[in-house]
Amino acid sequence: MPNISIEQIAAALFAVALIHTFSAKLFERLSYRYPRHAGLLHLLGEVEVVFGFWAIVLVFAMAVVSGGSEALAYAESRKYTEPLFVFVVMVIAASKPVLHVVMATVNALARLLPVRRSLATAWLGLAAVPLFGSAITEPAAMTIAALMLAPQIFRPDVPERVKYLALGVLFVNISIGGTLTSFAAPPVLMVASTWNWTSAFMLATFGWKAAIAVLVNASIAVFVLRRHLPEIDARLEGSGEGSMPMPLVAVHLTFLASVVALAHHPVAFLGLFLMFLGVTQAYERYQNQLIVKEALLVAFFLAGLVVLGGMQQWWLQPIVSGMSPKVLFFGATALTALTDNAALTYLGSLIEGISDEAKYNLVAGAVAGGGLTVIANAPNPAGVALLRRGFADESIGAGELLVGALLPTLIAVAAFALL
Repeated sequence: MPNISIEQIAAALFAVALIHTFSAKLFERLSYRYPRHAGLLHLLGEVEVVFGFWAIVLVFAMAVVSGGSEALAYAESRKYTEPLFVFVVMVIAASKPVLHVVMATVNALARLLPVRRSLATAWLGLAAVPLFGSAITEPAAMTIAALMLAPQIFRPDVPERVKYLALGVLFVNISIGGTLTSFAAPPVLMVASTWNWTSAFMLATFGWKAAIAVLVNASIAVFVLRRHLPEIDARLEGSGEGSMPMPLVAVHLTFLASVVALAHHPVAFLGLFLMFLGVTQAYERYQNQLIVKEALLVAFFLAGLVVLGGMQQWWLQPIVSGMSPKVLFFGATALTALTDNAALTYLGSLIEGISDEAKYNLVAGAVAGGGLTVIANAPNPAGVALLRRGFADESIGAGELLVGALLPTLIAVAAFALL
């Protein structure tokens, strides 16, 4: 029997993790059928747990095959800056003072639009916030948009198929909405310095096309949602009212801006986060409960993806490098559904002599497919963690998400390919 390499084991575990992701809703249903084992089944049904769980299995397998020291060396060699950043930015972006100013701004803008208030706020949440992600990063935009839209769109009484369309639009719009700058979208960030892509270049080459697709997607979603939106959403209305000291709001926004500016320096932004926690304790009466649990689950998911994805280069890179520029666009869109789009563009940045056309097609395909699955784009697990309670069984089905994201993905593909 031929020896099986650790790379092959990692590929097999990656495939198992993908299957587990698509089966997570099944585990949730089994937890109700078998209450004796409900705890374990519920844990396995948490989408955010999947890749972290199988990453631990990989490290144990590596310890058996290659030795404990090599397994630990591999785990410690991975870069966990992105999971740490997403954890920190989720907690800060979801704090009450930040949401207070966002909701107040949305309500003010909604009054200016010549449509029903509920339609206007939903449209702004699906269009304006994802585009604003180019300034505050995609994970922060996802957190704010999800908390804005949860009480309005992602409610148990809204039909599931409608919610999955809205979820697909949100995920796709977040993925492409961060392409107006060179630092907000993880797949762009992976190649920006290597290929000398500036924010001006991104806006001229990708940004305006992405903005058109975002506006079209949001408009379609709101049209479908029009009969299911409440006349007045109490949470949206109330969030902009009440006493909230503006100096405290300014402090929270400064924390958020500083963390975004220091996104590549975990020691610095973790230090700021500890200071932020101190402020929230000092002014507890102006705070909601921080979403630490949800953010930790998302960070665990992304860290698992970093560990598992780090050993997939041996089969992914030959596929990417073997495609012609035109095929690469559609190939990248499809591959993004199976692996993190930032990992995909990073592999592309390693290809020697890659043409400008291939560079464009790789990144365009990677961001266009960023809403197809939970793992396709780093902010998606954050959206799942914050919105899943509004779905049946409090779980988001991977297959249903794929179907819901198909139309907005096709619109994004058309924008990048035809405009």
